[in-house]
Amino acid sequence: MGRAKLLLPIGRQTVIARVLGVLRRPDLERPVVVVRPDDEPLRAAVEESGGTPLQPPVAPPEMRSSVEFALRWIEREFQPAADDAWILMPADHPLFDAAILEQLIARWRRGDCTILVPTCEGHRGHPVFFRWGLAADVFELPADVGLNELVRRHAAEVVELETGNRSVTVDLDTPEDYQSLLAEH
Repeated sequence: MGRAKLLLPIGRQTVIARVLGVLRRPDLERPVVVVRPDDEPLRAAVEESGGTPLQPPVAPPEMRSSVEFALRWIEREFQPAADDAWILMPADHPLFDAAILEQLIARWRRGDCTILVPTCEGHRGHPVFFRWGLAADVFELPADVGLNELVRRHAAEVVELETGNRSVTVDLDTPEDYQSLLAEH
């Protein structure tokens, strides 16, 4: 991206403030964001937006390492039960929508999901809900595979929720993505 994409403005908020604003709900414990140890501006923005910044001593080389760091922290802090949920939400989804989160939570509460994935027109997106019992499986994945492998291994336990809303699939990876987003909103 060439610059700190989570601190880019979208309207009157930054990308990270928008995402954390949607995740701040009384029925969710608290959003945590893994932040590089040298990224003080992002750490401060996460705190100001009501999230909990987690800073590992060494910058995680990829998303999976960040997730592993967060899962260890959550385990220590909350001791979740096997049927509790953890939610994987990449912070670079600036269109993330509170109404979609509400739909996902309502679907999750039925109690018949091990993994819940939102979709839009058949394309999988985020956030993904996982039973806490699957957290240990993350650490057992081969070092060279990503978190999608967890979903593949538990394919029979995945429930997809068609949202009809592209906010679940839109992320911010390039300057062109950002310009397109600004043009739309």
